[in-house]
Amino acid sequence: MAPRIERLVTSGQFTLDGGTWDVENNVWIVGDDDEVVVIDPAHDAEAILRAVGDRRVTDIICTHAHNDHINAAPALAELTGAPIRLHADDVPLWQETHPDRAPDSQLVDGQVLQTADTGLTVLHTPGHAPGAVSLYAPGLGVVFTGDTLFQGGPGATGRSYSHFPTIIDSVRDRLLSLPPDTKVLTGHGDSTTIGAEAPHLEEWVARGH
Repeated sequence: MAPRIERLVTSGQFTLDGGTWDVENNVWIVGDDDEVVVIDPAHDAEAILRAVGDRRVTDIICTHAHNDHINAAPALAELTGAPIRLHADDVPLWQETHPDRAPDSQLVDGQVLQTADTGLTVLHTPGHAPGAVSLYAPGLGVVFTGDTLFQGGPGATGRSYSHFPTIIDSVRDRLLSLPPDTKVLTGHGDSTTIGAEAPHLEEWVARGH
């Protein structure tokens, strides 16, 4: 059975710097009929578990540690026995949401995680958050960008732990260098492609966000 990608949209709230916003998040499930990884377990562990079904969850991967991307991670880990993986630079953010439950393993730039004979290469893409990562699956022709790159530009950098010049460097050097037909699967909203976004880099730099 060929590996496939499934998208589950969950709803909840994003909280940072004293503000709270209603959000919808993309939860990505990658694998086959036997095993999967879950990327960004947002808001509703039971809904994610229903989408997984009887498949084995090998990894719970967090692209970054804003609460809306990790708030269901401990519950999902308890339900599945899968380890939670996060880049070390985002542990301070993680601790704001889960002070009593640490991630199980650190994501490292260049690391390759395997599921269903598919490799997911970890690309450290800071800026939206210090430990933000993207996950490039060349065999599937996709990159999971979390909140680093969206249709229409980079993720927000106006709050704590974020930095606009850094996210521009990440987008330019780590993402826009991927093949143009690579599909960009984002943390919120619609997908796009590297080729569709690349021509607009200088516009984003000029507007400053």
